[in-house]
Parts: sequence; structure tokens; C-alpha cells
Amino acid sequence: MTRFSVVVPVHRVQGYLRACLESVLTQSYGDLELIVVDDASPDASAAIAAEYAERDPRTQLVRVPDRTGTGPARNTGADRATGDHLLFLDGDDLLLPGALAAVDAALTAADDPHVLLCAHDRVDWWEHVRPGGDDLTGDPLAVTPAAWNRVFRRDFWRAERLAFSAGAYEDVVPVHTATLRAGDRVAVLDRPCVRWRERRAGSFTKTPGRAHFAVVGRYEQLLAAAGPEERARLLPHAAAHLLAVLDDPGRIRQADRRDFFREASRVHRAYAPAGTAPRTPEGKALAAASFTAYEGLRKAETRRLRVTRRLTRQKKKLRARAMRAAYRADLRRPLDPHLAVYGAYWNRGVSCNPAAIHAKARELAPHVRGVWVVSSRNKHRVPPGVEYVIEGSRRYWQTMATATYLVNNSSFPGGFTKRPGQVYLQTHHGTPLKTMGLDQRRYPAGTHGISFQKVLDHTDQWDYSLSSNPHSTEIWERVYPSVAYQPLEAGYPRNDVYFTAGEDEVGRIRAQLGVDDGRTVLLYAPTHRDYQKGFLPRLDLRRFAETLGPSYVVLVRAHYFYGADAGLENHPQLIDATGHPHVEELCLAADALVTDYSSLMFDYACLNRPIVTYAPDWQAYRLARGTYFDLLSGRPGETPGAVATTEDELAGLFRYGGWDTAETTALRTAFRERFCPYDDGRAAERVVRRLFLAGAQSS
Repeated sequence: MTRFSVVVPVHRVQGYLRACLESVLTQSYGDLELIVVDDASPDASAAIAAEYAERDPRTQLVRVPDRTGTGPARNTGADRATGDHLLFLDGDDLLLPGALAAVDAALTAADDPHVLLCAHDRVDWWEHVRPGGDDLTGDPLAVTPAAWNRVFRRDFWRAERLAFSAGAYEDVVPVHTATLRAGDRVAVLDRPCVRWRERRAGSFTKTPGRAHFAVVGRYEQLLAAAGPEERARLLPHAAAHLLAVLDDPGRIRQADRRDFFREASRVHRAYAPAGTAPRTPEGKALAAASFTAYEGLRKAETRRLRVTRRLTRQKKKLRARAMRAAYRADLRRPLDPHLAVYGAYWNRGVSCNPAAIHAKARELAPHVRGVWVVSSRNKHRVPPGVEYVIEGSRRYWQTMATATYLVNNSSFPGGFTKRPGQVYLQTHHGTPLKTMGLDQRRYPAGTHGISFQKVLDHTDQWDYSLSSNPHSTEIWERVYPSVAYQPLEAGYPRNDVYFTAGEDEVGRIRAQLGVDDGRTVLLYAPTHRDYQKGFLPRLDLRRFAETLGPSYVVLVRAHYFYGADAGLENHPQLIDATGHPHVEELCLAADALVTDYSSLMFDYACLNRPIVTYAPDWQAYRLARGTYFDLLSGRPGETPGAVATTEDELAGLFRYGGWDTAETTALRTAFRERFCPYDDGRAAERVVRRLFLAGAQSS
């Protein structure tokens, strides 16, 4: 029997439906059926669903001739389901990567409970993602009463004759009823599994009117069917939900507030068990049917929040003013000729080229004291024995004001003032395939509000621009134009380890990763896409690994923008290495690299091992971000090895040997000659001698 039945009711969601269906069908856990119920949608939703049904046998389209509403459409899908467990997903929402694998593991760990509650997050029309806000550690009835943030055992759903209501707030009765009847057979998965979309317009939650009074009727129906103990448990959560609807201007108009409150109060008073007292002042006002008292509490809370925010702003202004005054004083202090400050990836920790330079400086120039800048949330990433300051702190500004040497692969925070005598080395953090700097102006979708004037102001602070190859030197000079700096063509210090690590070191790394001897290790490391939120690989990793067979292990490295893990399911051939602190170690452990447009390919070329380009969305990427050469052209110096544009092609390269041939070796050799001419294991030494040991002066 199928493990999961995912039911998706659709009506007027054509703009979002493809992403929704893709999010289900590309799950690493593939034992599912997808039931799309077309609720007489007047747009192209049904046609889109039909495409997927034709393409993937796990998908079926059910057509409803006349509009019935979301609740009845879900019921239709549930009736068609054959899976062990039911998941309900709205057509404009997303199932997050790895969600089904995580759900399966949670269900198994809890011995297949009747109901599994799942965390979620939210995304608005600006694509800003934020937490869902539910606390899953308390009473399950306090969790947002929605169909899409929980999983139901199908036999339990049918045995209890659960069904969604017709009309608005169709979730309230069945999800609360299921939670009550499941008793202690309710489990929790505190991991976001669904991304709920907040639409700017066109959704019920953004259409104020008296249709929202229906939520009062739902709770009246629920409370009327409950016993005294269940009512006592339900009532505070019902009151909280009703008052949340009341205070949402996207649902209840100002002119309707009093009437809504009166209806909610009527239900509350009718079903409140004798002897129960509301827990909050708002609940007491509802129980007393005093709209005046409730509005007074609301206004008082608004005033309190305004005062709190004003005080917080004032404290921040005073602190910033004091910091600026102290910093101005520090700028008059002499520079410390033996102090260097380092930063990497916008204060994320000790890594990349600055880390390699710092390590070599401790060896060759121990008289130079190195201090790292990190954010407070990343201070745990600093290795023992490495000195650091927290960005924005008093010590940070003191360090920035008095350090002679500044080394970063991105930028220092806060708008510091570079002093005469300070020497700033910009190391960058990759060879440019995608457009950078001023060239990004032609691709506004990927700029995310970048101020190019600030980019130029930052460039004017550099004294040296580190380059790993002539291609980079050429690009940096054009896209970061300034007479302030000179190129430092020394190679990338972070790549030195590829020339110095021996077989023992590689064996140690593989053992730490849990890779058995004799297995072929692939490193799958796709890059970030400006037009995509979250890690959504265009590759079914479980299917890919199983196609390769047990002699292969796949290390998966999601881009650092996506957090500390890739959300993978447990599988003997998959290792989630996203949180591994050193990508260089992953490269050393890998027999081949599989990537798309990541600059990691240029570093990995130093190892002279096979590189496979998997580029299923090359045209979209080029149009959205722009590139400096055609990675898929097959020309020497542009394509680093074998190329695949579909999952089947990629699997075929490894099954039939196309990933490592005489032709791909020749391509890799040309690629390496073009992009790794300075890398020889001594880049860090060259940089340290130039920066700290040769009397380098600021330009």
C-alpha cells in the first residue's frame, strides 16, 4: 500500500500550482500518490494538473463539475485516497524539501499515531520567509487549526467519519475533532514541512467581510458536539482563534467588529462549563460580553506597544550615538602595526581565503595578531584559540579603528571609515561564472535592492584584489572599477590544501564522514539561485543514489544561504554534508564533483578529478543572472567535463562510464589550465609575504 496520499484541491491557483505539484513530486521520499481535485476552476489549473498526471503515474486528476468549495473538494480527494496517511496541501502552498522523509521518520518513531502535527513557515508576496509561529510543545489544540499542518492516519479518518465542512473555515471542526478523538495518539514533528503562502490579493484571508462570521458557527458546532471536559479544553483555544479573526483587518471590517464580538461572546457564554474562568483579560471581556472593555484592553495594549517600541528605538539611538562617539575617538588613536582583522561571508565564521591566510600568518608572521569579526549567532563557529569580536560591539569598533590590516572575502559590517595607513585585502570567494558587481545591473531580478553606489564606495577602500586566474582579474577590474586597488594574482589560499593533503588525510576525512573503503564518493553541490527560495534540488536524490547502486555514496552540500542542513531523509547512500565546516574537506573526500553553476567547480579543478555539470535550468539561470561564458558549450576552457541536463542523463553518465573518459579528461585539463594557473599549494604564503612581510603600504 502507498505510504502517503497527498490531496490538493485547486481553484484559481494557476500561478502557483506548478510549484506546488513539483514540491510534492520531487520529494526524496517517493512512496506517494498525488490526488489533485479540480473544483471547477475557471482558469488553467486543471490543464496544469493534467500535464502532471500524464507525466507522472503517481498523479491523478479528479474533476468536480460544479464548484463545491475547498472542504468538499478535500473530501472528494480523501475518498479516492489509498495511502496509509492523508496529507492535505493547498494549491498555492509548498511541501518543503525532505518533508515526507521527515514525516515518515516521525510516524515510524511514534508507532504510526492517528495524527501528526507538523511545523510550517510562511512566505509573503515579496518571497520573505518567516516562521509559522506555532508552539508545538503545548496543547495540540493550540496549533493553527488547518488541514495542511498535520498528517492523519487514513483508517482513523474514515473510522471517525471525519469530513471537512462546506463553506468558510472548513478546517476547524474536523481538525479539532481529530485531535480530541486521537487522545494520546497525537505526535509532533517540530520541523517546517509546509510553506504557507500569504497572497497579496485574491485569497479569502485577504477579503474582509461578514463571510468571516462563519468561524463563529464552526466553533458553535464543535462545542455543541463536545462533552463538558472537551468543552473546558476547547474553549480557551476557540476564544483565542475568534479574537484573532476579530483583530485581523483583512477579515473583519471596523464597522463589523461589534457584531462579530457579540456573536463570539454569545457562543462563549452558551458553552462555557460552569466554574471555568477565562485565563486572559481579553477572554474575560468576551465572557462578560463587554465590547467596550475589550476595545479598552486593545487600545491599552496598542499604547503599551507604542511606548515599548519608542523606548527600544531611543535606546538603540543612544547606543548608536555612543558607539559613533567612541569610534570617532578611536579613529584618533594610532594604528596597531601588529593587528589584522578578518571576516568571511558576511560574518558567518572562520572560513574561505581569509581563514587560510590567517592560518599561514600565524605560522610565518606570528607578530601579527589576528582577530575575526563574527555575528553573535555565528560565534559558535569560531574554533578554540581564535580571537574574535562580535559585529557592532564596542570591541568591534575599536578593532576596526586601530587594525593596520583588513582581510575579507565580502565586506565588513556597519560602514567603517578606512584610515590612511590601513591596508585592505579583498580576497573574493569564487571565480566568476555568473555576473558580478556592476554587470549585475543588467539583471535586476538578482540584485535584491543592491546599492551599486555602495558597491563602488566599498571598492574604493580596497588596496589589493586577490585573483585566482587571469579571467578573474579581467572581470574584477571591469565590474569593480577603481584606481584604489591593484590585483594580487597569487591564487586562492583556500585551495592550498588540495596540493598539500596526502592519502592519509583523505582517508581520515572519509572515515569521519562515515564512508566505507572502496566506495565511489560523489559530491553534489548545487549553487544558490536568485529566483528560488530554499533548497529545492532538481534531482530526486534518493532515486539517483539507488540508481547508482551501493558502491556509490553521495555527499550533499546545499548552499550556505539555506541553513545547516539540506533536509534529506535517512538513506545509506546519502550523507547531508551541508553543515560540515570545511567544504575543502568534502572536495578531498570526493572522487568526482557534480554541480551546476557553483564556483566550487573552479576550486575542485585543482584536484584534477572528474567534474560533471548537471544543468537542468541553464537557460533560466543565464537569463536571470547572466554568465560570462557558456558552461555547456563543450569548448575547451569553458566546459569542465561531462554534461547532463536531465536526471536520466546524469544517472546514465555514472552507470555507463561517461563521467570519466579521455574526452572529459581533455576538457578538464583545458579548464584547469585556464582557471587554476596560480594554484600550487603556496598561495597563502605568497599573500602573507606580500601583505605582512614586505612593508605593503596603502595606496
